[in-house]
Amino acid sequence: MLGRILPAFEWLRAYRKEDWRKDLAAGLIVAVMLVPQAMAYAALAGLPPVIGLYASTVPLFIYTIFGSSRHLAVGPVAIISMIIYAQCREIAAPGSPEYTEAVLALCVMVGLLQVVMGLFRAGFMVNFLSHAVISGLTSAAAILIALSQMKHVLGVPLHSHHSIIGTLAELAARLHEVHPPTLLFGLAGTGALLLLKKRWPRLPSALLLVIAATAAVRLFRLDLAGIAIVGEVPRGLPRLLLPGLDPGLVPALLPAALIIVLVGFVESISISQLIAARERYRVDANQELRALGMANLAAAITGGYPVTGGFSRTAVNYQAGARTGMASFITAALILLTLLFFTPLFHYLPNAVLGAIVIAAVVDLVDVRGAIALFRLKRSSGLSLLLTFIVTLSFGIEIGVFSGTVFALLVFIWRSAHPHTAELGYVNPGLGFRNIKRYPEAATFPGVFILRVDASLYFANMAFLEDLLRRTVHEKPGLRWILMDFSGVNDIDGCAVQSFGALIDAYQDAGITFALAAVKGPVRDVLERSAWPALLGKRMEYASVQQALDAILE
Repeated sequence: MLGRILPAFEWLRAYRKEDWRKDLAAGLIVAVMLVPQAMAYAALAGLPPVIGLYASTVPLFIYTIFGSSRHLAVGPVAIISMIIYAQCREIAAPGSPEYTEAVLALCVMVGLLQVVMGLFRAGFMVNFLSHAVISGLTSAAAILIALSQMKHVLGVPLHSHHSIIGTLAELAARLHEVHPPTLLFGLAGTGALLLLKKRWPRLPSALLLVIAATAAVRLFRLDLAGIAIVGEVPRGLPRLLLPGLDPGLVPALLPAALIIVLVGFVESISISQLIAARERYRVDANQELRALGMANLAAAITGGYPVTGGFSRTAVNYQAGARTGMASFITAALILLTLLFFTPLFHYLPNAVLGAIVIAAVVDLVDVRGAIALFRLKRSSGLSLLLTFIVTLSFGIEIGVFSGTVFALLVFIWRSAHPHTAELGYVNPGLGFRNIKRYPEAATFPGVFILRVDASLYFANMAFLEDLLRRTVHEKPGLRWILMDFSGVNDIDGCAVQSFGALIDAYQDAGITFALAAVKGPVRDVLERSAWPALLGKRMEYASVQQALDAILE
């Protein structure tokens, strides 16, 4: 029972000495990766860099205790930071106390939503956010994130825009204001990170760049030459807060909170379930929601901002050999040590380097190959991705997610209302009855139309089926029998039963008789409570199309 409430109890009880060395190494590697990333992502969210470190300590401890994944690395991530900035800048100016208050309120809302969804076992809701929508969103967000960092890399104070067109237009108009030393730092940093990530992926390239750039600025006093630096980073443990939730902020922040919950959870659960399957343990989606919710509430109380499981950091944690959540405990402890003793070392860290870290981190989020593959597999999925991508670039993340999700649901509804059907013909004893469009050589039978419906029947698709039968009767003037293969019908609702019953009655008056084959038990239970037994009699009882055809043609 305790293990269900506190999943950490299970792996702590079975902890082995040989796990310690691997967890220690993995925890150290992730901490080295997380420190510069957390600071950069906090800056991306319009917050002081130290808040990224706050969000990487207590929330990580809390998630590790309550989370069912032993490898998920929780902390700030780029796309969530971008959503926060895009929404909260509409409420207050970044850097102002009102802005920080809005971010903390958003963090509380995200945490509460996740806990409530977990308690009500609503983890299934993320299934409505399709892979195509997520892929389009992350690709567009990666571009928007990279463009948002141009002000740091170029040294030009650009305004924030909802549209990529506005950003590019302002960028083009102000290119003459570029600060060459800042640009040199930004380009060199981005190029070095991309090169090192490709050649030596396990190297802590971001931390090495931070150390080198900070030392160069301090040694040569490049800050006096106009290179913007982070400045004072407060030292010490995060203070406990009691963030308020202004009711007036709830309507403005709710769309962003819902998107953070859905997008963050999809990112977390996808990588954690993949690793859990490889390591042969189970990840509980609802427990993950509750754990992430408590982590976000802890972030709000300790002055952080919304967190979730990071895809890349989790992959690094796993590849570095992490065996249990102890690796995350170690990561959080090392970041606490950084806050206690090492934050003054970041005083001369150039903002251009933080921008370079963000850009290098999001480059891989632009998934061109995945988009091409989706278009090849299913055009509607590719269109869903493309729509989400274009709308996100043009109008922002919230509208992009909404548009992509609505489009995907409309496609699903259209398919549901237009189920796949097939006219069957006999091929041979081995293949039996097959779709005559795929098997043109299949033999049909005079006066008999054999129809297979590959979907459950309900009120929304009965009009499609009625139109299909009406066209068939018109095109086959000598038709006497309609044999329905129900092997693909898993369910039928009351409205469909009544509509179909009226159809059977009407066609029998016209001299066309219906028969059913391969009706499944749950469907048969519904039909037997209707007027169908009186209309069809034994013609409901055929176990197969062949048996029905033998009875019809005898």
